[in-house]
Amino acid sequence: MSEFPSKVSTRTSTPEASGTNRTFAMGTPTCEMTFLKSFIGILMIVEIVLGLLVWALIADSHYHPYPAYHWVMFVAVFCWLMTIIFLVIYLLQLHLKLRVIPWSIVLIMFNLCAAILYIIAFITCAASVSTTSMKSSQAYNKRAAASFFACLMMITYGASTFFIFMEWRGLGINAATNHVNGV
Repeated sequence: MSEFPSKVSTRTSTPEASGTNRTFAMGTPTCEMTFLKSFIGILMIVEIVLGLLVWALIADSHYHPYPAYHWVMFVAVFCWLMTIIFLVIYLLQLHLKLRVIPWSIVLIMFNLCAAILYIIAFITCAASVSTTSMKSSQAYNKRAAASFFACLMMITYGASTFFIFMEWRGLGINAATNHVNGV
């Protein structure tokens, strides 16, 4: 026991205290405008524009007496707002800051659900056009246009699901590296 030094430092440091390996390190969000030039970013912009057209056309056609259009409005506004939220998350690179969330899987599931919801909304809207308005009237034209854009939204969300899934699977790139990097 005489060999044991009298003064021993028992102070330790943890990765959280030193700030080198924090999972929730937010920092200052930076805006990555190059995301808008990527294929996924372009699809998100198209989804936002077409989604706005769908709900604006339905909202302008005096849809309140017809319950079918309430469903179409819910789907259009909900998916439109969620797409805007995901666009902001990816623009501000928050998906890289919050690595505990599998963002690719979340985005795949959202786009898949949105595509399914838009399939139902398209069928509902298209089936209700002729029963809720007279042909060649202004309301008929708006509801028919909303049906057309709902069909385009269904295709766009389906394409987004496919391309994000292919990117997540890692065709041409290492999927494990993408998951570690937060893609």
